[in-house]
Amino acid sequence: MANLVKGSKKLLNAWAFYDWANSVYSLVIASAVFPIFYLALFNEAKVTTVSVFGLEMRSTPLINYTTAAAFLVVSIISPLLSGIADYVGNKKTFMKFFCYLGALSCVGLYFFDLDHIYRSLLFYFFGLIGFWGSLVFYNSYLPDIAMKEQQDRISAKGYSLGYIGSVLLLIFNLIMVMKPEYFGLGEGGAASMEAMKISFVTVGIWWIVFSQYSFYFLPKGNPTGKKVSRKIIFNGFRELKGVFHSLTENIKLKRYLAAFFIYSMAVQTVMLVATYFGEQEIAWGGNDEKTIGLISSILIIQLVAVLGAVLTSRASGRFGNIPTLIVINCIWIGICIYAFFVETSLQFYCAAGVVGLVMGGIQALSRSTYSKFLPKTEDTTSYFSFYDVAEKIGIVVGMVIYATIDQITGSMRNSILFLMIFFIVGVILLLQVPRNLPE
Repeated sequence: MANLVKGSKKLLNAWAFYDWANSVYSLVIASAVFPIFYLALFNEAKVTTVSVFGLEMRSTPLINYTTAAAFLVVSIISPLLSGIADYVGNKKTFMKFFCYLGALSCVGLYFFDLDHIYRSLLFYFFGLIGFWGSLVFYNSYLPDIAMKEQQDRISAKGYSLGYIGSVLLLIFNLIMVMKPEYFGLGEGGAASMEAMKISFVTVGIWWIVFSQYSFYFLPKGNPTGKKVSRKIIFNGFRELKGVFHSLTENIKLKRYLAAFFIYSMAVQTVMLVATYFGEQEIAWGGNDEKTIGLISSILIIQLVAVLGAVLTSRASGRFGNIPTLIVINCIWIGICIYAFFVETSLQFYCAAGVVGLVMGGIQALSRSTYSKFLPKTEDTTSYFSFYDVAEKIGIVVGMVIYATIDQITGSMRNSILFLMIFFIVGVILLLQVPRNLPE
């Protein structure tokens, strides 16, 4: 482990590089290849539902409910773990644990099938927990490694590196899926399905290998020499309670968090269900056209998101964080309305381009805005744990609402249109946040 001073270029780059390492999960598993693979399993089996806990569940509500359950677990355990991390001063150990849990679960997805649905869903479940659990500690490093004036740009750089790295792996996986014979896997649908399963393994390997650079340079934490005892297990929840009470003295942070909770609920839900929506609601033609079209759409989103993150960072520097977030939320409102009427592949590509432009921007700017609003304290993990818990609970609510509307009405279009309400409320709440950012 190297000891680098706060704000040093090497330390900032090492922190941002973890986005390069772990973003392959959010692209290949959460957004692109796994959703296509998952729905293809149902198509191959010629079934639309599967029996889970005595209930007949449609494919998309099932995976969305599983996703919501995983986020609920993350929102519960992250305060416990962050409290322990603060107590012993070793947040990097926890970040590593979740990194390896997520990566190995991705490898386990190779064995995903409908005949063993519980085991299969558990691999998906723990992969999601590993990814988001590691981000709790990764995000909390931002104020520790960057000066306040550096945080917008390094946050955007992290997302940009993540988009670029994940796109590279996705392109490789796409070639493998479309031309499995090039890799000695044979030809036809069975070979393409095998290639998808292998792509899950490549995600786990990529994630573990490239995270080592970040783990080498990131500081271990502030060692306290204390040992974990029974009474400090719930320190995290007590710290969250303290953070909640501190919001009464920080009106700017309190109002911003309320707005973030609402609009992030919709943003994360859209990102998690986009491919499932495209697979079921868009007329692509044949299966090959569908696979190429869906992955191409995801690539468009990722590539445009790099530009979006950079443009948003510059816009926030010129116009301020809150006004920029208000404009981005207004664009999201338009996206929800447009998505309700999308039917053709060209229309879906257009929607993907706009989503990419605002997706990277709203994520990077939301994170750095929160970091700027924090009071001066060394206990950044607790504040970022509060931020992450708010985000995760929002996702749970968003995914449950989305899945329930989908299950009842049989169409995801109604669910997407309903999400527009959250962006509208988000804009209203952002208008209540004081505009003057602290220097």
